[in-house]
Amino acid sequence: MARRRMTAPQRRDQLIGVGRQAFAERGLDGISMEEIAARAGVSKPVVYEHFGSKEGLYQEVVRLEMARLEHTITSNIQAGPWRDRIERGVLALLTYVEGETDGFVILAHGQLPGEGRTYSTILNRVTAEVSYLLGEAFKHRGLDESMAGLYGQALVGTVSNSALWWLDERTPDKHTVAAHISNLCWNGLRGMEAQPRVYGSGEASESASDETSGETAERDA
Repeated sequence: MARRRMTAPQRRDQLIGVGRQAFAERGLDGISMEEIAARAGVSKPVVYEHFGSKEGLYQEVVRLEMARLEHTITSNIQAGPWRDRIERGVLALLTYVEGETDGFVILAHGQLPGEGRTYSTILNRVTAEVSYLLGEAFKHRGLDESMAGLYGQALVGTVSNSALWWLDERTPDKHTVAAHISNLCWNGLRGMEAQPRVYGSGEASESASDETSGETAERDA
């Protein structure tokens, strides 16, 4: 029985899947159009017909992965108690790393031609969302909402860098990692001071100065 021919949308989806795996393995510059076509079982003109170029296919793969990851994270941090938001957001990112590893590798290590790194682009958008949500929470708690952007950067940075680390380590399991990251982030937010300061640095500097002065006096004597 003859194999049923794919429709244009089905073929496009197939090529995106093949390209996704190929770019994750070899990067944009490490794979040729010939290899992509061969993996898909089609001729090069078919790939060109759908995407125009290898770069066009890569851009479509990146666009879809960026949208998927951004939605995965932001949809999990919109509502609910803050601890729940943190846990859901962290677990959503780690679940994406685990289940969509090819996509995460492309976002984490690749970049669109003429643009910045794709992972950084997503993180900037997520940071803006988190900073806004923190600002609203700070207002209700009497904290300085102008510092929400700083805390947003710190929070998202902690989670995103942990995800990069876990991409290679994969141990402990994602639920354990999520629990520990959430523990750090939540207890940091819960214990925030209205007027934080650097503790110990001034005393340490004064102590060091006193010790130096004492040693100088002893030598002079």
